[in-house]
Amino acid sequence: MSNKEIAGFFNQLAKIMELHDENKFKIRSYSSAYLTIRKLDQPLTEMDDEAINSLKGVGKAISAKIKEIIETGESTTLNRYNEITPPGVRELLSVKGFGPKKIYALWKDLGIESPIEALYACNENRLIDLKGFGEKTQKDFKKKLEYFLKSRNRYHYASLEDIANDLLSNIIKANSKLKVELVGQMKRKATIVDQIDFLIAGKPKEFKLKIKELDPVEEGETFIKTKYEENIPVNFHFCAADQFGMQSLQMSADEKFAKQLKGIEKIKKAETEESVFEQLKINYIIPEWREPEYSLKHIEKFDEANLIEENDLKGVLHNHSTYSDGIHTLEEMAAFTRSKGYQYLGISDHSKAAFYANGLKEDRVKQQWEEIDELNKKWDDFKIFKSIESDILNDGSLDYEEDILSKFDFVIASVHTNLKMDKTKATARLITAIENPYTKILGHPTGRLLLSREGYPIDHKKVIDACSKNGVSIELNANPYRLDIDWRWIPYCMSKEVKIAINPDAHSKEGILHMHFGTIAARKGGLTKSSCLNAMEITDFEQFITR
Repeated sequence: MSNKEIAGFFNQLAKIMELHDENKFKIRSYSSAYLTIRKLDQPLTEMDDEAINSLKGVGKAISAKIKEIIETGESTTLNRYNEITPPGVRELLSVKGFGPKKIYALWKDLGIESPIEALYACNENRLIDLKGFGEKTQKDFKKKLEYFLKSRNRYHYASLEDIANDLLSNIIKANSKLKVELVGQMKRKATIVDQIDFLIAGKPKEFKLKIKELDPVEEGETFIKTKYEENIPVNFHFCAADQFGMQSLQMSADEKFAKQLKGIEKIKKAETEESVFEQLKINYIIPEWREPEYSLKHIEKFDEANLIEENDLKGVLHNHSTYSDGIHTLEEMAAFTRSKGYQYLGISDHSKAAFYANGLKEDRVKQQWEEIDELNKKWDDFKIFKSIESDILNDGSLDYEEDILSKFDFVIASVHTNLKMDKTKATARLITAIENPYTKILGHPTGRLLLSREGYPIDHKKVIDACSKNGVSIELNANPYRLDIDWRWIPYCMSKEVKIAINPDAHSKEGILHMHFGTIAARKGGLTKSSCLNAMEITDFEQFITR
């Protein structure tokens, strides 16, 4: 074990003890040990007890801990603190530039227990009023969080899409004579990806790698492995031109799905994927559907001709403004949405129970309604609907009394608190909210945050069945950290005639652009235009919410 690794134990111990507000003297001694050990030239593993004891700032207690770490690879003391600290909070302690005091405020004051939750809170503008933060600190924290999350081994598709497309463009420019294509998880637009893969018709020696951000790691006869900006795996695979279609299909399909393509091993030549499907006598299957959850028989029922497209979306239904925890004003949100070609906007700020998000009390709800009325006089080609993201309370009831709920154009009902109910109670709570006559859309049904927080357990079929019975739509939250409802449940929703609302849950103007990622997820689930709530023209949408 290296000195750096041993020092790391003491660094972690000092941070986690400070997080728990432990003895300041011990914390300083562990911090000092960390600095001392890092600067040592001689490996601790080669030093005897007397030499270790004589080190500056290292007494018998710390010496004993060093010996324990060398012999066992563990620290009993650190293990004890780890057991009482959520794993995500420990991860937050690793974000450079933000010490235990700030992490403690996030954890204890806002209930944030992971980096993704912290980033989401930054996007919702929730850290500005938190002790020790403020607008500038929140901005800096967000930047550092984004870097931290990118450095881990799994990635949201959204975080790699632009990188992959830019790399593809640059690679094609440098290799104009070679056929190059994005393949793998990125081609099938998997929600979570491990790497970026490219397929090239040619040989490694014919390929020019002229991108300074790519550092070669390993090279073989049919591949080159690299890292983008030292973190993201980017792999190049090479094959003969007459095998390109075969290789592209096999690399862009999940292994379980590929096993259904009987006879593919007998195909000798196929320059395109279309050629492979023709030889198999199977209709072409788009990359998004080559997932383990789909069988060929299942896909035959999909209506690819009417699959939802981003330009089919007419309205943006779930958005926040400065009335609650948004960054931009109601007018700024509306003007931006209109500039993107949408016909209507649902402004759905948080309800009063969401005190942590500056939820609207009744007087501010009425104030917002008045502003909406005035803004709607400005445009004859765009309309703002009066909505609310009403908290679903513990018993399933909605925030606000009936006299307020009845005056909204539509209500999005969402769970934000008490996420640790068991499956039976969580399902019952949602169904009670769905049965409320004022609920029109069920927001982010499981409350999940991808790569950070699993959704709370619900019986999806019972929830979807309840929506079907009560004429309630289900949100596909387009924020790339949510994408909730999961695309795997969209076919069941459509079978029950439950419409899906692709909603950005935008807390800024830029958040509206997340409709792109919501559409990608919806297409993976086979969502058609006719089954998408906000693909309706404004007149049809008005009829839907008033019936």
